[in-house]
Amino acid sequence: MTSQELSDKISRLAWEKKGQDILILDLRHLTDITDYFVIISGESDLHVKAIADHIETELEKEHIKMWHKEGYEHLNWVLLDYVDVVVHIFRPEVRTYYALEKLWADAKITRVEDNVTSDRIIP
Repeated sequence: MTSQELSDKISRLAWEKKGQDILILDLRHLTDITDYFVIISGESDLHVKAIADHIETELEKEHIKMWHKEGYEHLNWVLLDYVDVVVHIFRPEVRTYYALEKLWADAKITRVEDNVTSDRIIP
């Protein structure tokens, strides 16, 4: 599975758990640390946990192992690192504070709507 396919799959898994404001940032031409960020909002700590657990469980079924996980103790910002794709699941107020999509504004940003990725660039 390519990193782009993985980022799309992760966004669909987040959508299945009603993740909100899902964005895929293509970082391939900006950095060597990863190919994509998938940024997701969850309404509460339980919602953030449900999204993170669903992504991890479903990818494990396909033998896609996570390299690293952070933030699971507090559930304000959970990071799931799949090396070529890094998933950020935020509570809305934490997402607003850190504003990763603004920090990486030079990336091609794709919004996921109705469980379908659109190649629309976010201003």
